Amino acid sequence: MTRIDATAQRGFDRVLGAENVISDRARLRSYECDGLTGYRVIPALVLLPRTAEQVAAAVRVCAEHGITFVARGAGTGLSGGALPVADGVVISLQRLRRVLAVDPVDRLAVLEPGVTNLEITKAAAPYGLYYAPDPSSQQVCTIGGNVAENSGGAHCLKYGFTTNHVLALEVVLADGSVVTLGGDTTEQLGPDLRGVFLGSEGTLGIATKVTVRLLRTPEAVRTLLADFPSVAAAGEVVSDIIAGGIVPAAVEMMDTLAIEAAEAAVCAGYTLGVPAALVVELDGPAQECHNQFERVKAICEAHGCTRLHIAADAEERAAIWRGRKSAFAAVGRISPDYFVQDGVVPRTRLAEVLSRIGEMGEAVGLRVANVFHAGDGNLHPLVLYDASAGETARAEKLSAEIAELCVELGGSLSGEHGIGTDKACSMPKMFSEADLELMGRVRDAFDPGGLCNPGKLLPTPRLCGERPGKYRPHPLEAAGVIERL
Repeated sequence: MTRIDATAQRGFDRVLGAENVISDRARLRSYECDGLTGYRVIPALVLLPRTAEQVAAAVRVCAEHGITFVARGAGTGLSGGALPVADGVVISLQRLRRVLAVDPVDRLAVLEPGVTNLEITKAAAPYGLYYAPDPSSQQVCTIGGNVAENSGGAHCLKYGFTTNHVLALEVVLADGSVVTLGGDTTEQLGPDLRGVFLGSEGTLGIATKVTVRLLRTPEAVRTLLADFPSVAAAGEVVSDIIAGGIVPAAVEMMDTLAIEAAEAAVCAGYTLGVPAALVVELDGPAQECHNQFERVKAICEAHGCTRLHIAADAEERAAIWRGRKSAFAAVGRISPDYFVQDGVVPRTRLAEVLSRIGEMGEAVGLRVANVFHAGDGNLHPLVLYDASAGETARAEKLSAEIAELCVELGGSLSGEHGIGTDKACSMPKMFSEADLELMGRVRDAFDPGGLCNPGKLLPTPRLCGERPGKYRPHPLEAAGVIERL
């Protein structure tokens, strides 16, 4: 692979200190992938800045020498969004971990990008406040990564995604300049550049400071775990809850395989062998929460619920959520390898899409576990396979077909994990040539040299075969993993 020349290397050493520049191949391998481990590329260098100023200085060196860069947080992403470029650098933000301010009056927190999602709530808790978005990886995923992917989590049904909770961003652009997008309120004059940046997957720049809004801790929280004789019955419960004017904080569904994996890992008290289980949580004013919870219980019973477990206290509630939030990692107990997919369908088509996914898996001889945000139709099918048995190509193809099935049924390619490397070639299934061209023009306005996280989000011309234009090699091609015909 192409190596960074000595002049550029000295530039990085000068602005960061040589001890903060990793060039040893063995150490570089720690950064070769994110949570989607099926794609791996070893970068030329990894940079470890400690301050926002050092991030900007490192980017200026990249701009001066035409070096591509990929910003990386905790590496928990599941779409290959933090996949390195072979002749580029990874800029790790893990050392920027300060909570800069918590303002209990205006209910704001100002954070560096390496602060974990859960640390925000811990910092706000003494003031009776918390940060609402809660990805399953919230103990380790960082706010910078949440911003890049517009992460959601189990409670996004009621409270929305990262974009609904971020007010302002300090951003280092591709030329090393620093700008502020947004402000202290959600109402700003002019174009919403904050909204453009959120969810752009690191292709427009690097966030070095994030201002988020905090919410008051709810007065009451009620949680139940309900088993059902079929996925269809559980899906009908979800539809009836929403149709009844109830907006739970969360409605999660798990199927037989996902439950088996979670129980093997954490023994949370789920029923083995049940076709579908729902986790429903309500929060808010105590009386309202109580009344709505009684209605939810009645809806579950009306649809043939075979077991209804109501969390009696905070400990039981935590156990229920531990089972749900451990599901992704726990699948490793029932399969040596797996792909995590992420797509969205209308709630009314949940039973249909899950049936189709099961048929698709059977057709290629692979199992698919399902765990997802049922309230907003955000699916997370896990395609189980054994790489040592030569099943990787089949699994990758099935995973892509599941994402594209979601589009076919009126949904989208991603709800919260992003497009990254994994689904870039599927983008033409959802967007027209004109749509993609416009997205490319927005990207070029922020990064005309194409240095920020290249090969992600938008389909690479010719390699994906979607539209003509200037050819830029895909990161996997540059790494020698694939070749262009």
